[in-house]
Amino acid sequence: MNSEEEFYDAETGLESDDSCEVSFKDACVYESKQTVNGKVPSENGVWERRTTLPAPMFSRNDFSVWGFLKKCIGMELSKITMPIVFNEPLSFLQRITEYMEHTYLIHKACTLSDSIERMQLVAAFAISAVASQWDRTGKPFNPLLGETFELTRDEEGYRMISEQVSHHPPISAFYSESLNQDFSFHGSIYPKLKFWGKSVEAEPKGTMTLELSKHREAYTWTNPMCCVHNVILGKLWIEQYGTVEIVNHSTGDKCVLNFKPCGMFGKELHRVEGHIQDKSKKKHQVIYGKWTECVYSIEPKVYEANKKAEKKSGGDSKKHKQEQSTGGDDADEMPDVQETVTMIPGSTLLWRVAPRPPNSTQMYNFTNFAMTLNELEPGMIGVIAPTDCRLRPDIRAMENGDIDTASREKERLEEKQRAARRERAKDEEEWSTRWFQQGKNPYTGASDWIYKGGYFDRRYPHLPDIY
Repeated sequence: MNSEEEFYDAETGLESDDSCEVSFKDACVYESKQTVNGKVPSENGVWERRTTLPAPMFSRNDFSVWGFLKKCIGMELSKITMPIVFNEPLSFLQRITEYMEHTYLIHKACTLSDSIERMQLVAAFAISAVASQWDRTGKPFNPLLGETFELTRDEEGYRMISEQVSHHPPISAFYSESLNQDFSFHGSIYPKLKFWGKSVEAEPKGTMTLELSKHREAYTWTNPMCCVHNVILGKLWIEQYGTVEIVNHSTGDKCVLNFKPCGMFGKELHRVEGHIQDKSKKKHQVIYGKWTECVYSIEPKVYEANKKAEKKSGGDSKKHKQEQSTGGDDADEMPDVQETVTMIPGSTLLWRVAPRPPNSTQMYNFTNFAMTLNELEPGMIGVIAPTDCRLRPDIRAMENGDIDTASREKERLEEKQRAARRERAKDEEEWSTRWFQQGKNPYTGASDWIYKGGYFDRRYPHLPDIY
């Protein structure tokens, strides 16, 4: 294995449990319900999705990455695999599915007649797709080659299928579609990782494509860079940064979003700012907010006038705890919590993050949506593909609180995958993907994985035995 693959296995998804706080005073209130083994009992015969996991997460206080790595001094770093205690009980394919948590934004965009208004909601959807990563300290399990995950949400009007199409390098492909054929959303993700000693930087290579069939529009973008700080020592924390350019290939409209890096005093942590322009480069709307909290749009003139007024009044004090920069070589200190987004008069709220459930901190900091992803719903067995990651024994054991079984099963599955790869090499046999094929994105020309169709026909006789 090369070092890049091992760091994907070791660090992807690790985040801070010391992240900034968010005000949810304007959001709906989460109503807890009595659960049995994590499931909500049926009411009048109607089954409801669970609101918690079967068992709380293990305490990680007795473990440290450095405590593990220091035992490996002199060994090749690329051979080191992280202990399972740093995982969360989801596959990376399920983590990708969390992009769909705010699908209502796409549905709403489909109903609008103005392309700039549609772009506002597409931008909000692109920002919301990374919101669930906030405060998630566990890494998802690496998908096995050929692993799949499906999700159908009738009440939210979509279904989704994903497949691990490559192991070297690790590439995950997904395809989702509206049940009434209003939209399709698809792409592939290959995180290119760089290790910088105290942090891991992930470049999420791959194109996201959203097609709105009613308007005959296609939007494409790539996700922002992600940096996980303190992977060796100190508290983990995450920032997302870089420029995200969303292009409407039908109208020429473009949204340029700047995910701002933390900065010296943490003033810009989690902030997003950008604008929407038409094909003549005329600015129509400014987008601002935080990817952890909410996003607004406003007319450019009003936004600029407000910024000038702020500068005139003195703006933010730069006396903000300068001792934050004295971390030295020990750890990258998590910046102090900053104020939540201040709404500029005249702004329109595009999206606000939903509150986490009250038991979230005991449940890997999962959102309500994430809490349901590994649940085996009534009638699923024998219907979903045998490669679906809900059927992975290591993830299931970890979710049920059996960390020893989870660790043994993870090692068994990884060895089974290696053995299958050796057999294919011996027979000079190439791996064949089932539901996606490599090709070019029709709008950007970039390399992509295209859904071949057929998954939901429910014919799975030739799928490999990967578990």
